[in-house]
Amino acid sequence: MPTVDYSALGFPNLAIVLALGYLLGSIPFGLLLTKMAGLGDLRSIGSGNIGATNVLRTGNKKLAAATLLLDALKATAAALIAQAVFGHNAGLLAGFAAFIGHLFPVWLGFKGGKGVATYIGTLLGVAPWMVLVFAVSWLSVAFVTRYSSLSALVATLVIPVVLWILGVEEAALVTAAMTVITYWRHKSNIERLIAGTEGKIGQKG
Repeated sequence: MPTVDYSALGFPNLAIVLALGYLLGSIPFGLLLTKMAGLGDLRSIGSGNIGATNVLRTGNKKLAAATLLLDALKATAAALIAQAVFGHNAGLLAGFAAFIGHLFPVWLGFKGGKGVATYIGTLLGVAPWMVLVFAVSWLSVAFVTRYSSLSALVATLVIPVVLWILGVEEAALVTAAMTVITYWRHKSNIERLIAGTEGKIGQKG
């Protein structure tokens, strides 16, 4: 990932990149897919979250997988389109905007998902090899602890650290901001982890 210089975009292009990313990120695939499948309003199911984890609570694993994939790819698409039109510097910014759009979609009263899939999708669009870093981090923690939420939290923390070590400070700061927001969106999971009540991978009930 090259050094990022957002000042080179100029304000009009910057606004376009942010709008593009936000609008793509705000597409609520989980909500749309569950409605089309006749499963009702996802916001009234389980945690009320529009992400893949809550879709899984409907019992439809294929639909949950599709939601995870689409939530990731909308950020990837935003990054790739921005890069193609405005240059590589725009990719990470568009991905960040897609991440924000997923978390705070205007169409749903700014109540969206938790952002892990769009975080991964952003990495896929701007630095695919960082997805491998994310995956190794996630799998390592999951193998030891069996906590999906903790695995995601650790993986999102590793990304900006690795980028900083590699000298890509601007990208490290952007992903660090995404990590902080991810932690905030997972505050209930963190509380359960501390209390020892968070569900583990494969755990029933």
